[in-house]
Parts: sequence; structure tokens; C-alpha cells
Amino acid sequence: MKKVQGKNNTKDQASPNGEKDFVFHRKNYTVMFIGLAIIVLGFILMSGGGSDNPEVFNPDIFSFRRIRLAPTLVLIGFGIEVYAILMNPHKKRKNK
Repeated sequence: MKKVQGKNNTKDQASPNGEKDFVFHRKNYTVMFIGLAIIVLGFILMSGGGSDNPEVFNPDIFSFRRIRLAPTLVLIGFGIEVYAILMNPHKKRKNK
């Protein structure tokens, strides 16, 4: 089959003002960094609670912080990451 080359090939094309268009903009990266910080905070809160002696049980591993709070923060962080990837910072809003 013959390949058809159209004018809609956007790879390595510059915008009308001469600058390259990037997939993400500064606002996207800022929101991504916030989401990443929340994920890291969740994993830090999940850590610890172990025991030096394997014969001794430490009930601290079942604390609210490790069972509920930290995984919730991690999931919220992943939600923020998805939002940062999907958001369009240059979208115009219509005023009604």
C-alpha cells in the first residue's frame, strides 16, 4: 500500500509565532508536582511501625495513619496526577 502524507502531520511543527508546542504547560507541571508531593507524603506516612525483634508483635502497624490516612493520600495524589495530565490550561471559558 502507498503511504499518504497529509499536511496535518504535527510532529516537529512550530506554532504560528515560531515556538514549538509542548504537550504540557507550566500549570500542568505545577499540578503534577503537587500530586507527586502528596503521593510521597502518603508513602512516608505508611512507613515504619515495624519491630526490631520478629518475636514481638507491634500493634502500631494497624494505626489509623497507616491503614486509612496514608492510602487515601496516595489515591488522592494519583487522582491529582490524572487531572494534571488531562487538564488543558489554555481552554477558554464561555461566559453566559
